[in-house]
Amino acid sequence: MSQPKIKRRVGKYEVGRTIGEGTFAKVKFARNSETGEPVALKILDKEKVLKHKMAEQIKREIATMKLITHPNVVRIYEVMGSKTKIYIVLEFVTGGELFDKIVNHGRMREDEARRYFQQLINAVDYCHSRGVYHRDLKPENLLLDAYGNLKVSDFGLSALSQQVREDGLLHTTCGTPNYAAPEVLNDRGYDGATADLWSCGVILFVLLAGYLPFDDCNVMNLYKKVSIS
Repeated sequence: MSQPKIKRRVGKYEVGRTIGEGTFAKVKFARNSETGEPVALKILDKEKVLKHKMAEQIKREIATMKLITHPNVVRIYEVMGSKTKIYIVLEFVTGGELFDKIVNHGRMREDEARRYFQQLINAVDYCHSRGVYHRDLKPENLLLDAYGNLKVSDFGLSALSQQVREDGLLHTTCGTPNYAAPEVLNDRGYDGATADLWSCGVILFVLLAGYLPFDDCNVMNLYKKVSIS
């Protein structure tokens, strides 16, 4: 008789298949052995994090997500560590990215786009009320659950209100240029909330039109298109 396969465990979580992979992290499907609840387990390699000077960003991402409990934001359950790895336990969201839905089906009906946009604005407004600015809002970072509800994810570039300088502005140029506000690209300081709202406006355009309002294969031309809008 063959022995039953022993499942790999991290704390109380039974670890399964890989569901995503990036430069610094793998995301695996896992299950809480106590409750049976499915979760997404983000596994970061400590050596890579330190080598690429990502430690502060990871700490900020965790601190940010701990501040937020909202039905339209991916939940963080807990964070664990070993000698070589950091484990972030997240809500498991099954419906894929909003980006894929747009790519596969094109522009949306107005009522469908309105529903997603309302959920997005509710989540972003809540984040801002907690002093959190996402700074990389785009359809690739908006997930859908099994019921078609939107969930904002990936707070890796987020900022907290404590990071605002004496002039009342943020100064790190980040995000995805197609969705970034002109003042972010101009590098003179920007208001985090206003910059997020610009990105929401671009997302709404993409939902209704099926294409980007600002696009160019040359990055400098793209910056010009956004800046003169």
